[in-house]
Amino acid sequence: MTPRTLTRAAVAGFAAVALFGSAACGSGFDDSANDTKQSGGPASLQILIGSSGEAETKAVQDAAARWASSSGNTATVTPAQDLTQQLGQALAGGTPPDVFYVDASRFADYASVGALEPYGDKISNKDDFYESLRTTFTYDGKLYCAPKDFSTLALEINTDLWAKAGLTDADVPTTWDQLTAVSEKIKAKKMVALALGDTRDRIGAFMVQNGGWLMSKDGKQPTADTPENLQALQYVKSLLTNGYAKFPKQLDAGWSGEAFGKGKAVMTIEGNWIKGALQNDFPNVKYKVVPLPAGPKGQGTLSFTQCWGVAAKSKFKDQAIKFVEAMTAGDQQMTFAKAFGVMPSRQSVRDQYTGAFPADKPFIDGAAYAQGPVNAPKMDSVLRDLEAGLQGLATGDPKTILANFDKNAKAALGG
Repeated sequence: MTPRTLTRAAVAGFAAVALFGSAACGSGFDDSANDTKQSGGPASLQILIGSSGEAETKAVQDAAARWASSSGNTATVTPAQDLTQQLGQALAGGTPPDVFYVDASRFADYASVGALEPYGDKISNKDDFYESLRTTFTYDGKLYCAPKDFSTLALEINTDLWAKAGLTDADVPTTWDQLTAVSEKIKAKKMVALALGDTRDRIGAFMVQNGGWLMSKDGKQPTADTPENLQALQYVKSLLTNGYAKFPKQLDAGWSGEAFGKGKAVMTIEGNWIKGALQNDFPNVKYKVVPLPAGPKGQGTLSFTQCWGVAAKSKFKDQAIKFVEAMTAGDQQMTFAKAFGVMPSRQSVRDQYTGAFPADKPFIDGAAYAQGPVNAPKMDSVLRDLEAGLQGLATGDPKTILANFDKNAKAALGG
């Protein structure tokens, strides 16, 4: 199964329209969320997850069964066929599951219309969650939900091709200048240096490395059109125009991991989901993982995460929060990590995780300097327009791409 973080599924338009339309018409979640009658007795929790496959489904179902057995409640875990669509329909129809996965890229949409219960402050030791993850799930100053797990981007290097290009461990790039230098050497050997995804979820890392990003920390103001972001996109454009980096479609691949697995590029920038994909599809590829090269303003990467959302309309909020508490306990997170390859969102089990998975250290270290997704509502069309601009970056104007984002984002936020 394609890892869920590789690409974002297209938003179910009609579900989103229904969700936001109901709020706009005065029948939104804020009106009735606080009036939902709570049940103090045994709960029958409905849990909707966006599963990466059988291993994740079984692990969550087993954990839910253990919690239900020990607490005297029942908990039914359902893997969604299309989480965005099914959740959007359920929320709009007023019959949401009690607990559900919320992707960081959708979080602000749900929080802004009152669909989520802001329970974050009720979770034990909330400061144990990585700060970058807490920031991702904070809206209007409130921590809404507990981060479930996360992943970050790092640099993967095909060690056989690296040696074939005459490079050694001393050549591993730690800065943009070094990345350019090794890319030049690789190109001289008639190879492609870097397979790079043509989306903000990959190219955006360069903005962070130069001290920039698309939105302000509070998600209220677009901040794309800045000298920092311009320099970052100009650098990425130089990699593309010099032939050092190529997008997956230029390498006859669906995503960068496939191009890397086929040996069409010496390096790629992907998250820790690439491990399973390479093991399944390209088991003979030898590679190592290192941190992304730092930019002029230091290290930077992107984080991808989900939280455990609790429905504002749930009749079992107290029990739902206790369920989330159990799912985000350190030992349970380690069980999930071993079952289906996610990284725990709690810092207290970091050493335990790196002890079990030493090759993943660059990914988990990235939490300290990671940037989460755009955290503002109603941004779907704005982000689609940005993606189109980035896909044409090799021949496009970086300044125009950034200015268009700011203009479109201001209009969306103002509307």
